[in-house]
Amino acid sequence: MNLDFSDDQKSLQDEARRFLKKENSLERSRNVLDDKKAIDSELWQQIVALGWTGVRIPEKYNGLGLGHLELCVIAEELGRSLAPVPFSSSVYLFTEAIIQFASDEIKQDLLPKLVSGECVGTLAITEHLHAPSADNINLTVENDKISGLKIAVPDAGVATHALVVCKGIHGIDLRLVALNQNCKILSQETIDDSRGHFSIQFDNTVSNTIGDQGSGWNMVEHIFNQAAVLFGFEQIGGAQAALDMANSYAQQRFAFGRAIGSYQAIKHKLADMYIKLTLAKSNSFYAAWALSTESSELALAAATARVSATQAFHYCAQENIQTHGGNGYTWEYDCHLFYRRSKLLGVNIGSLARWQEKLVNVLEETTSENTSPKI
Repeated sequence: MNLDFSDDQKSLQDEARRFLKKENSLERSRNVLDDKKAIDSELWQQIVALGWTGVRIPEKYNGLGLGHLELCVIAEELGRSLAPVPFSSSVYLFTEAIIQFASDEIKQDLLPKLVSGECVGTLAITEHLHAPSADNINLTVENDKISGLKIAVPDAGVATHALVVCKGIHGIDLRLVALNQNCKILSQETIDDSRGHFSIQFDNTVSNTIGDQGSGWNMVEHIFNQAAVLFGFEQIGGAQAALDMANSYAQQRFAFGRAIGSYQAIKHKLADMYIKLTLAKSNSFYAAWALSTESSELALAAATARVSATQAFHYCAQENIQTHGGNGYTWEYDCHLFYRRSKLLGVNIGSLARWQEKLVNVLEETTSENTSPKI
């Protein structure tokens, strides 16, 4: 089992890091907050031009035809730089669902547009302030038209299309909707408005079925398992940046004639950040292997990576503020940007509690299968 990236993948990661640093992605995130914009459109167009939106899309649809590992290295750098772009909603969720479950006709229509940036997608699933599940989906579909409300839909303000989870005749369906007809989109405030979230009110909105009717929730669970790995890399990228920031400040900030990093309390704080991040990296690399090899261990690996990466990013972002002392609480320092993003990414595809519960359930199933008597 190889839990590392290839030389080509590392080269792609280095190029992505240089590009985002050159474009000052962190400052762009701050500007989006200040100006109350949905995304940084200029940065998004540059990312589209680099071909990142087509990493997983086959070449016959104008994509790069690469694998999930290439997507992982890009996700890590987007997390490190807090890029204010709709990459996760459009690429991790929407594009992956279209590639795997849509009809050939829909693929031929949408995939080239996703590559060129003409189309931006999102996934609309949440209706209540509860963990998303098949039992709390109330939005209905009748005669291929859907009606109802979805909340906390990421990047819906800039999306052209949405995959909508709704209740059909045969169970939960996944429906494709163009957001330029019969729907009302309203902005919602979140802890990190550099990644805009919106509510969508559908009113007899025309939709197309993705996959088999009644199998929508199974498709969502599969996409969530894959996305958990990619979000995990985005989270460890953010956690690494927060640790680097805290370490740099601890070496430069002096108190009582000594760098604060020389004090035991700060050393332990940084060491704890490093330990949590290293554990999250280990779990995320294992999950990346499971994803790239289509292993049967993906559900377990994804839940493990999601839990540890969520915990690591939140802890590193929080302790980065503490390491900066009073300065860490000011708007002028960047600490709060990482804290905001850590909290937001921690709930984008379900809360930490939901993934902890899922991890326990998968472990119980695995244990039950391994201990069942052989006949």
